[in-house]
Amino acid sequence: MGYKELADLIFPEAKDISYYEEKYPERDLKEGAIVTRFAPSPTGFTHIGGLYQSLVAKKMARQTEGVFFVRIEDTDQKREIENAVSEILNSLAEYDLSPDETLNEDGTDKGNYGPYLQSKRKDIYQAYAKSLIEKGLAYPCFCSQETLNEIRENQEKAKQRTGYYGKWTRCRNMPIDMAIEKIKNGEDYIIRLKSPGNPDKKIKHKDVIKGNIEFPENDQDVVIIKSDGLPTYHFAHAVDDHLMRTNLVIRADEWVASVPLHLQLFSVLGFKPPRYAHIAPIMKEDGGNKRKLSKRKDPEAAVSYYREEGIPKEAVIEYLMNIANSNFESWRKGNKEKPLDEFKFELNKMGVSGALFDMVKLLDVSKTVISTFTAEEVLNYVLDWSKVYDSELYELINRDKEYSLKVFGIERGNVKPRKDISKWSDAKQSIIYMFDDKFKESNEEYEYQKITDKEEIDKIVNTYFNEYFDINDDKETWFNKMKDLSEKLGYAREVKEYKANPDGFKGHVGDISTVIRVKLTRRANTPDLYEIMKVLGEDSIKMRIK
Repeated sequence: MGYKELADLIFPEAKDISYYEEKYPERDLKEGAIVTRFAPSPTGFTHIGGLYQSLVAKKMARQTEGVFFVRIEDTDQKREIENAVSEILNSLAEYDLSPDETLNEDGTDKGNYGPYLQSKRKDIYQAYAKSLIEKGLAYPCFCSQETLNEIRENQEKAKQRTGYYGKWTRCRNMPIDMAIEKIKNGEDYIIRLKSPGNPDKKIKHKDVIKGNIEFPENDQDVVIIKSDGLPTYHFAHAVDDHLMRTNLVIRADEWVASVPLHLQLFSVLGFKPPRYAHIAPIMKEDGGNKRKLSKRKDPEAAVSYYREEGIPKEAVIEYLMNIANSNFESWRKGNKEKPLDEFKFELNKMGVSGALFDMVKLLDVSKTVISTFTAEEVLNYVLDWSKVYDSELYELINRDKEYSLKVFGIERGNVKPRKDISKWSDAKQSIIYMFDDKFKESNEEYEYQKITDKEEIDKIVNTYFNEYFDINDDKETWFNKMKDLSEKLGYAREVKEYKANPDGFKGHVGDISTVIRVKLTRRANTPDLYEIMKVLGEDSIKMRIK
């Protein structure tokens, strides 16, 4: 008996691989178009690193008129978490990173190169495994876990590399008749690659991001089909990336060590390998050291964290682009109004070492992004967020949307717009003083700054509201009256006038306006006082003064 009989016994129903080669032809795309993918396992929450990788992959596909697809790698079904697939796809959609091809919500395929769920591609993997067995490039292995443990122990005693290779491969050279007999007797087995590698030889590989790397050839007879008939990650990714016509694999650099094995798999399968671009992980500073963002330790590792905090998707994407490409920040400074699509992303400008994730910087980026939103956009975002995460805020701004729109409209659309909101969870604290009932309920301490004498404060407030206040004043008139008030009470009309002669005045117009500001808002720092007063209106202002 020969290899064909063995292959037919193991995979009697498997189609010839020519069927799949015809079913999944080369894609009809222009020269240079990138076909790339995000291939997550549904074993936990969506990690910010997955979002980062998807952003890079989609950007490269978009700007070359290529294809970005998502393939769910669910062959490790023991670790699969319920609803993880929908969570992954919903997270990508939330950040405008939906793929061109993937699973639909009902489990059907969106695209012609599916199934996009690996567990539904079992027949495909078995066809290619059968082809390797027929060529003598793969074989059934009957070693039990106890046998494998024994091999490992002997290797450790002999101070040799651990694994299933060389003289340690007990089933590699088993006679075909014996293997067939064992299978017919119902013995358990897996399928291993018969590695042609020699670890004394080196392979040279050029990574798109990391540059030239040298590795020893792989000589491990790795498992390609498990006992449940499903493939291992290594084998599945080679078959899938070939048939889905992936030409650039963008993935985390934890997979760099697997490159020799993966290139070998492409070689023995007779496939042209894709190019690889290994992305350095997102890092965090911890006690003066850098470490990877951890699913267990760091809440910001989960994409859901940004949703819960109310950090806008535009800010998260803008920040990730900032740490992804070294020249993005300078491009953004020169192109403040341009959409992200106009930025040309370059993989060779990605850092080789891990990018440091800085929450302070992210929130700073978020403030800038939010400052570009219209009042309507801010109101709608805050309504959507607070409906889920802050019922008090939702009730507050929903009861009079017209007024809330005016509140969020303060200092918007200016040359220097307000930047007091970095995330929607900041919004309540940022605006709550604008609502009379909340102002009355508040126990907040008044934050008077330079002028703290109660009699002086009362004198400023009473003089202003008895002699100068008129809700119908335009801004210039209003500010000139503030200067007149300052002069009347012994304060400088201009800050520079006070700085030139500080002993000649009690203070300056800024100190006077701070007293009015604190009296009306209980805050020393707010957006434009004139605009606040116009939104509050005369009745509210009089109530607050009393």
